[in-house]
Amino acid sequence: MTEVVTVLKELQGPRPLPLVREVVPADAFPVEALGEVLGSAALAIHDHVQSPLAMCGQAVLAAATLTVQGHADVEVATGQVKPLSNFYLTIAASGERKTATDSMALSPIRKHESYLAEIYQAELPRFQNDMIAWEAARKKAVTSNKGNRAAVRDALNGLGPRPVGPLLPMLTCPEPTFEGLTLALQLGQPSIGIFSSEGGQFIGGHGMSAENKLASAAGYSSIWDGDPIKRVRAKDGVTILVGRRLSTHLMVQPDVANLLLSDALLADQGMLSRYLVTAPDSRSGQRFSRDPSPDSRLKMMAYENHMHEILRRQLPLAVGKANELEPRVLRLSADAHTLQNNFADHIERQIGPNGELKPISGLANKLPEHAGRLAGVLTIFENPDAHEISQDFMARGIMLAQHFAGEALRLFQGARIDADLRHAARLLDWLHNSWNETNISLPDIYQRGPNSIGSRETALHLVRILETHAWVVKLPGGAVVGGEPRRDVWRIIRNS
Repeated sequence: MTEVVTVLKELQGPRPLPLVREVVPADAFPVEALGEVLGSAALAIHDHVQSPLAMCGQAVLAAATLTVQGHADVEVATGQVKPLSNFYLTIAASGERKTATDSMALSPIRKHESYLAEIYQAELPRFQNDMIAWEAARKKAVTSNKGNRAAVRDALNGLGPRPVGPLLPMLTCPEPTFEGLTLALQLGQPSIGIFSSEGGQFIGGHGMSAENKLASAAGYSSIWDGDPIKRVRAKDGVTILVGRRLSTHLMVQPDVANLLLSDALLADQGMLSRYLVTAPDSRSGQRFSRDPSPDSRLKMMAYENHMHEILRRQLPLAVGKANELEPRVLRLSADAHTLQNNFADHIERQIGPNGELKPISGLANKLPEHAGRLAGVLTIFENPDAHEISQDFMARGIMLAQHFAGEALRLFQGARIDADLRHAARLLDWLHNSWNETNISLPDIYQRGPNSIGSRETALHLVRILETHAWVVKLPGGAVVGGEPRRDVWRIIRNS
């Protein structure tokens, strides 16, 4: 009897410890900073879809960025001229209605893509006929002059340049490789976006694979900075593209986001500091059946009409170029310049030793620029003819930048938790939700457990982590599990 009591006390053990610190609740997304049209659209989508409001706000802000980024650049307080482009990342679990939210926010852009496709289909036959005629004339110019170099040259010069086809009617693409993106920017619209409600396809795709990740990240970072795209390939030759703009909005599940945000290579390269991340709390259990407010439809109509007005505007192109942007520069008003400088000084103090923003210093160093870009997006969206960013718009840009900084503090640190702890947490979840017996043995784990555990050594390592955190207790002498006598057996602690 004494031995039984001793074993029971050992099994009770200490209170289990959490493997991963719980993430604090998300701060409210500053919808008021978006302005009347965008803010109302975010609320309308929230009403229709019942997805998290932060997701709705992020979706319309990203769509607006894509819409206006080709029309202007912004001069930040340092005097540098930067694109209005931004990279957005929204983190939400499956079932949070990412696709429905993205679909409503991008509906004006999808309609404009259809309009561009109609133009493309109408112009394509003329281009194809012109190309056939040009190639035939070129062949004749060479053959009819019988090797006379000067005559052949003069005849070819008389042909004029090779015909240029209509621009590809694509404003968004979900998962391009960097090479594919370069081709799209060479042959298509000069301002496009990588938008996907299943962003894991992009993050886990060929372009971000281990062998391509660094080159792709460097390329995307360079485009974000507004630098020309330069590629030299043995087969394709030299490609230099200037005057191109790219924005992104990826909606991803938490596990996929952790892979991205915990990637040391992407952090060191600087790509992560270019992402504006939000991860709203789940709305599961709150989305009961009801009809949207009649006012929501009116708000969406105002948003769609405003977007269409901007999308139909002619982009500012370099002289003689079909798809090379030459945007005007948005200057800062004196008050906006002072406000951005004050914000930059505030951030600088926060990234010093023991500063609040020290853990996200990469992003924090870019926050003043992020604020300027966001202020520029809001300015051009509300007034496409604007040439200056006012103090009010800069204040709104700073409000959004501060939200993204707060989200980064919550999320970037959580994503950098030791990988072993994450694997142990997955094993614990499997033990609690998929394994029905009280005890577990090593063969049960590596033969039947999560796919990521494929060996005895891995299983033993993770079980020892769970043992350290008091989620399992080793049974002296083993036990019978699943009808089989096992030597190494642990009792599972199913609640704390």
